[in-house]
Amino acid sequence: MEVVQLNNIIKSSKNILIISHINPDGDTLGSMCGMYSLIKTNFKKKCDLLVVSKISEKYKFIPNIDLVKHIDEFDKSRVYDLVINVDVAAMDRICDGKILFEKAKKTVNIDHHKTNISYADLNFVEGDASSTSEVIYSIAKKSGWKINFDVAVCLYTGILTDTGSFRFNNTTARCLEYAADMIRLGIVPNDMFIKCYETYTKDMSLCQFYCLNKSVFLDDDKIVYTTVYKKDMEKFNTDEEFAEGLVERLRAITSTRVAFVAKEMKNGGCKISMRSKEIDVAEICGLFGGGGHKHAAGCTMKYNVEESIKKILFEIRKHEL
Repeated sequence: MEVVQLNNIIKSSKNILIISHINPDGDTLGSMCGMYSLIKTNFKKKCDLLVVSKISEKYKFIPNIDLVKHIDEFDKSRVYDLVINVDVAAMDRICDGKILFEKAKKTVNIDHHKTNISYADLNFVEGDASSTSEVIYSIAKKSGWKINFDVAVCLYTGILTDTGSFRFNNTTARCLEYAADMIRLGIVPNDMFIKCYETYTKDMSLCQFYCLNKSVFLDDDKIVYTTVYKKDMEKFNTDEEFAEGLVERLRAITSTRVAFVAKEMKNGGCKISMRSKEIDVAEICGLFGGGGHKHAAGCTMKYNVEESIKKILFEIRKHEL
């Protein structure tokens, strides 16, 4: 069994690295720190934790998040016995972390994206799972690992945020059962909700309202998008994390069938975050090197914001809305 293989690999590894994806969200951070706590508790081993971009301040409550280091702090010539990618649908999502992953003696890939091609030596990819945190909890249960409060905080964070606080259609009986287990371990749902969803600063809120106010509605309001430029963030003295939840607000509009946010990148290009109620947006984002889930996906385009919007709209309109 794969869980037996994982146990054996962890036991035989003297040094372990866990990598999260670029622009880390609650699931990749919760998965990374949750896996750290599981390995520390059950195997008495510590792991290195790697991010390739800034961590949002609101996730600083996650246990062991203070141990996380940026890719620039790592010796890229180092060879780890084991490298574990969590919530990493494709290798380009870990940027320079790919160097350490490819050098490793053994690699593990734990994920829940259907577009994941199972690129590691050992793969735990469950496309029907709500989150990677759910997949890790399942592994822990099957392995008979001890699950403590710290692990529960980490993995509950991942499940909560990737299900949109249990509102999205990826919310299943299994993930709710796992969440119930975590509540029995001491998780307080209201406390976790406040930490994950009610931590916007004044500037972040004003910037989000500004971007919502300039939304563009097309095709009888079935398509809606907004833009986020570098100058917008400068105007409100905020950074990229304010955009979290922006595209969900657009999808929530009754007439909306497809919503997206086109965000200007600091180093050029445009990041697209898409949501839909019916059509497969992962397929659309896949055309531009991205991916995700049927109703929630994204991609990074090499074009400027305006050109990126034109190309995305062209692909959306090929579908019946």
